[in-house]
Amino acid sequence: MWGIAPACRLTGLSRATLYRRSAPPLVSRPRAPRKPPPSALTEPERRQVLDLLNSPPYVDLAPAQVWARELDEGRWWCSESTMYRILRAAGQTGERRSQATHPARTKPELVADAANQVWSWDITKLRGPVKGVWFHLYTVIDIWSRYVVGHMVAAHEDGQLAEALIADPSLSR
Repeated sequence: MWGIAPACRLTGLSRATLYRRSAPPLVSRPRAPRKPPPSALTEPERRQVLDLLNSPPYVDLAPAQVWARELDEGRWWCSESTMYRILRAAGQTGERRSQATHPARTKPELVADAANQVWSWDITKLRGPVKGVWFHLYTVIDIWSRYVVGHMVAAHEDGQLAEALIADPSLSR
């Protein structure tokens, strides 16, 4: 009679695979529902903790701060993690502080129907002849025709130069 080891060598299977395939899987039976531990909070106690967390003095504080302050006062409601679990179940785990809401801003939009109604300007850096040397190209553009109305190249960026370019009377109006 053949043994297991020579049969496995002939078929190319390992012994572990052979044993695993020959033993039927254990049938898992449905689990009985777990009973809550005796120290678990009852539903009225959970509501009291949630009311405490949402009370005016504590509404802006994290559960860890509420837990510590209540403990300083000599009152122990539940653990800190239980406070977090109660808030999670109530869907209140986000930011608890009052958040400022700002009205939606509309972006300013410049509209031109013809040439020379609205101009835009920009400063662009241009690479110089030597590494580390840059020139600054000041450009004024008509937004309707995309025509360059004026330009200037300077060695440095300066607000007074930009102001002088825009105020230049030689720009076509």
